[in-house]
Amino acid sequence: MLMEFIIVTGMSGAGKSLAVDVLEDIGFYCVDNMPPKLISKFAELCAQSNDKISRAAIVTDARGGILFDDVFAEIAHLKKQGYQCHILFLDASDEVLVRRFKETRRRHPLTDMGSQTVEEAIATERKMLSRLYESADYIVNTSLMSPSQLRERIVGLFLEDRGRQMTVNCVSFGFKHGIPSDADLLFDVRCLPNPFYIDKLKNQTGLQKPVQDYIFKSEESVKLLQKLIDLLDFTIPLYQKEGKSQLVVAIGCTGGHHRSVAFAHKINEHLVLSGVHSTVIHRDIHR
Repeated sequence: MLMEFIIVTGMSGAGKSLAVDVLEDIGFYCVDNMPPKLISKFAELCAQSNDKISRAAIVTDARGGILFDDVFAEIAHLKKQGYQCHILFLDASDEVLVRRFKETRRRHPLTDMGSQTVEEAIATERKMLSRLYESADYIVNTSLMSPSQLRERIVGLFLEDRGRQMTVNCVSFGFKHGIPSDADLLFDVRCLPNPFYIDKLKNQTGLQKPVQDYIFKSEESVKLLQKLIDLLDFTIPLYQKEGKSQLVVAIGCTGGHHRSVAFAHKINEHLVLSGVHSTVIHRDIHR
């Protein structure tokens, strides 16, 4: 069986280093900052190796001011040779990236290429990477993710050999903390009874039975859950047919502790039982 290649790219400060560390932990052979023109040569060396390398992750980005047209030529060549090759793009909002660079006091890699400020460097980099972003098989926006949540997402996407089955990521969140920018489908459950106003439930979460019992004793909650499940059961095969690699289903309530958590948990549970490769992340449950 030919190797699987993941091209890891994205914005500086968006979490590529952590993503590569996770990929290495789950069995990928990882190479950082590889010039695109060497990707095919690297594939040949891996094929000739006695180490039985079956999965590799290659980081290629804007650090060297590389010509990204080479990336697409290399990917096309690998696919022609029968290799599995996909692009993982790590992204974050400009505001978050600026804050991260200021907090870590690190230089943006493009500040040495004529960009005078971090803001200008980020704008230049985003323009350089636009085609890769548009072509990416997996886009992970880390703006509101903790390192552990990013680790969960990467593990959920790449841990198992699923023959490139589409992955569904169920994400619960609180609207007051911001909407997940990478959501493909977004559902608002703030219309349902809120356990926050019940003293004995206020400090619990939607993963705990008393909270779930309270939410789903409402006929409206049961009906809405079923309608969302019916919608996903209908649309997921359509997305798969179109070749989509991942589908992010975001369910939001006010704070991201109760209703959205319970719904994301139930939806993920249903999808897993239905044979869909689905993961769940409760983004704001500990906020």
